[in-house]
Order: sequence, then structure tokens, then C-alpha cells
Amino acid sequence: MNAKVDEYLGNAKRWQPELRELRRIVLGRQLVEDFKWRHPCYTFQGSNVVILGEFKDCCTLSFFKGALLKDPNQVLDKPGPNTRAARLIRFSSVQEIIEMEPILKSYLDEAKQVETAGLKLDFSADRELDYPAELQLKMDQDSDLKTAFAALTPGRQRAYVMHFAAAKQSKTRVSRIEKYRDRILDGKGLNDCVCGLSKKMPGCDGSHKTLDSK
Repeated sequence: MNAKVDEYLGNAKRWQPELRELRRIVLGRQLVEDFKWRHPCYTFQGSNVVILGEFKDCCTLSFFKGALLKDPNQVLDKPGPNTRAARLIRFSSVQEIIEMEPILKSYLDEAKQVETAGLKLDFSADRELDYPAELQLKMDQDSDLKTAFAALTPGRQRAYVMHFAAAKQSKTRVSRIEKYRDRILDGKGLNDCVCGLSKKMPGCDGSHKTLDSK
């Protein structure tokens, strides 16, 4: 048991009983308790398996490689529409967790088997990105941008493409591309820190707001 998790649970305001119940179940499956990204995280053979979360309307048990689980009970959800690997289960009462305990144990055991087998997620099917026409045109006109974008990791490329494409109007897509041009040239991702203050490098944790308030 990790002392930082004890502190986290002690400070939990909305879902403390539920989180403690989830912790009990997870620890019972011989996972190692850690504290990552400011949340209780559980590993097996050095790999992240599940993480606990607390939100306004629920608490969650998230499987890092949930997409590889068979999910015979159809209880796993995507955290977001564009999530590829992670899957989660939402809870709003201790009784709900207790009733699902056999299912949770089964899924946790399967998640351990995934790590033992060394299974990996295959994203080859969606590796080719469908660039918005505005981005393709901009890169055709700007060789520096094209070179810098190609040098980004696939995940960073995907985040930018999704952000640009999400705009409904062409002029908004163009504006977004122009806004992030310098960031792309610097090799930074959409959500990467650019101020150097983040404690969650390379991601941004909002520390730049301290500069804005001065």
C-alpha cells in the first residue's frame, strides 16, 4: 500500500467510500500500488494496468489496455470518442461496486494475462491520417511546416489533425493551423508544455497560468 494513495483517499471529497472499495478489490488481485498522474495507479510486472479516478458525477476504474479485454459483460466504455487503448467502468455507489466485484476480479485477472503474454495494441489500421484539406494545402505551401509535422510522433500528429478537423468552418481550420505553426516547428505537441514550468513533462499541467496572473 502506498502512502500517497492513503493521502489521496483521505482527501477525496465525493467518492471516498467507493474509491476505497475499488482499492480493496484491486489490491486483492496482487497488483502493485503506485501513485502516478496524481491518481492511484496499479501495475503488474512493471506495466500500468488500471488507475482510479474521481469525477463530479462518478468515480472510475480505468484499464490502460482495455481495448484488448474481451468484455463479455459489456461494461467497458471509452473515456472519449477518440480513445483507442483505454477503457473504463463508472461507479456511483458502493453497492454497485460490490455487486460487480466478481466481474471486476475477472477483468483484472485478464488484464494481468495481457501483460504476461506481452500483448500490444495494434493501431496499424488507423495509422494513415486523413489530413484536412487546409492542412495539406498549408504544408504544400510551407516546406518547413511539412518537414516539422512529419517529424512529430504519430500521437502528436494525430492530436493536431483531430483538433484542426474538428472545426466546422474552413476559416477556423486555417486559423487553428496558423496558430499552432510555431509550436509544430518547435517539435511540440498540441498538449505539450511550452513554458517549462510543468511538473508533468512533456505534458502541460496548467502551470503557465501562474505567469498569466502576474
